[in-house]
Amino acid sequence: MLQTTEAIVQASLLPMSIIIIGVGNADFTAMEVLDGDVVQLSSGSHKSERDIVQFVPLNKFLQDAGSWQSKQVRLAKEVLAEIPGQVTSYMYKHNIKPVQPPL
Repeated sequence: MLQTTEAIVQASLLPMSIIIIGVGNADFTAMEVLDGDVVQLSSGSHKSERDIVQFVPLNKFLQDAGSWQSKQVRLAKEVLAEIPGQVTSYMYKHNIKPVQPPL
């Protein structure tokens, strides 16, 4: 877990996101820590520059009522929910401004 945390903290400097989907009935407490939604992820004295991990337990959607298609839609929505914020936080921290589209 320490090596994974260190790698994620270092990767938080890069333009990337990490999506983790928990499959099965295991204890995913460690994955929720890596997600960094509650407490900012850190390794030693280094803190992550930004939240780049999204963790979603698959069973949360498989156990819900509804059609398979609606479960897939809800899963996709939650898995991708943080990506726009992760992209814009990277761009903001690195002073990258969007290019105006041609008229």
